[in-house]
Amino acid sequence: MSASESAAPRLLEALAASHRAVRGAPKLLFRRVLACVEVSADFLTCAAGMSAACLIDNLLHARSQIDFSLRGAAAAGMVVGLLSMLSLQRDGAYREGGSLLQIRETERAIRIPVQAVLVLLALSLLLNARFSIAAALIGLVIIPALLTVQKLIFSSVVRALNSMGYGVVPTIVYGAAGAGKRVVTALIHSFRLGLRPVAVIDDDPALDGSCILEMGYRRRLSVPVRTGPITPEFLRACEGGVLIVALPNLSPERLAQAADAAEQVGLRITLLSGVELQQQQCALPVDVDGFSLTPTSGPFTSWHYAYSKRVLDVTLSSLLLILAAPLFLMIALLIRLDSPGSALFIQKRVGQNGELFDLYKFRSMYVNTPGYECSPTSSRDPRITKIGRIIRRTSLDELPQLINVLLGSMSMVGPRPEMPFIVRNYTSQQRQRLQVTPGITGLWQLSADRAFPIHHNIEYDLYYIRNRGIFMDIAIMVHTLPFAIRRGV
Repeated sequence: MSASESAAPRLLEALAASHRAVRGAPKLLFRRVLACVEVSADFLTCAAGMSAACLIDNLLHARSQIDFSLRGAAAAGMVVGLLSMLSLQRDGAYREGGSLLQIRETERAIRIPVQAVLVLLALSLLLNARFSIAAALIGLVIIPALLTVQKLIFSSVVRALNSMGYGVVPTIVYGAAGAGKRVVTALIHSFRLGLRPVAVIDDDPALDGSCILEMGYRRRLSVPVRTGPITPEFLRACEGGVLIVALPNLSPERLAQAADAAEQVGLRITLLSGVELQQQQCALPVDVDGFSLTPTSGPFTSWHYAYSKRVLDVTLSSLLLILAAPLFLMIALLIRLDSPGSALFIQKRVGQNGELFDLYKFRSMYVNTPGYECSPTSSRDPRITKIGRIIRRTSLDELPQLINVLLGSMSMVGPRPEMPFIVRNYTSQQRQRLQVTPGITGLWQLSADRAFPIHHNIEYDLYYIRNRGIFMDIAIMVHTLPFAIRRGV
């Protein structure tokens, strides 16, 4: 997650490299042991998955001439396990830091094993080795599934250890405004960061004694707010190991004061990169303790990704429209019985490159409601019908957008399309989200921040634009179904 920050890059580089907390040595040892366990678990999972795929193929072809022995299955598993482990290492999977909503971890768990199996298949063809194509196809299904489940179990175990105080570093956040609140939530929910917020510092005396609640639907956890100025004694009293500066437009003088105070008490300091990119586009980020530093450059989309994405959109939307036809009819009937008016709601939305298109939804509000107003933020909004409350809570009102996907005006995955009157007031930085085709689901849609306006949480869309790929899209769709189910119950 990134937040608005206007510090000079050279100062940022110096600060990020200068502070090392000696008292964090036990925490560092814990993180290294954890990384070794994760590497071993990934290797064993991929190796076992490939070996199992070979054995399954051998059983299926028991009467044919294909005879893939246990030794051959073990060898194939070792190769795939080693390739996957090295690829994960090269891709940064074991670095200290976090990934937004764990989408990146799931994307790697799908992509890396697929690449490893394809490399093994290519090597076997080149070397004329006895390796079954059917075994490779089985492995392409089994290994990503096993690795995804293993990653979920691993993250649950680490979270449990973190909640007991193992491997976490107390963290102080400087700034209680929007950026600070998002940082606090990110630290609470990003297990790989190993940073637990213990205090928020702000220069506004009126906030002294208050607290910041985590963003989310339950809002169980909170962090106390204390007022500055930041001094060595003040930081020492907070008993933190890391200071994260999350104040937009912080003056160089105040930044230098915070850095000096942190250095005197041995705190590491981290700054968040600016998202005020004006007319320039996003480039690949540089991570510092899991937070994004964003240089400027035009995002590149390969032709094979665009083609694969369109094929995936057409295939999935067609299949889902056929399978969900009875559900469509039932929802339409319930809407008509609940209140007068059409069951389908059509509204102009802004798509890629600012082009307008007709967005289809099931009607969840009364027909006399103005068509272009800010969306309701509460289920108790009087504009929403009884059936509307149910279909909005379960996201069933979005189902007709499968038609938009089939027509090409939307994609299965992408930033949500906004209404024209909102887009007219976009800043140049917010307009960057119009670079790609809007989607039904995406990072913002899966986050707790979906309770707030889209353009107030631009970080999710910018992250997707920078990192999008076919495996990223699949990973987001994998997370969408359980998320929708959790919201509906």
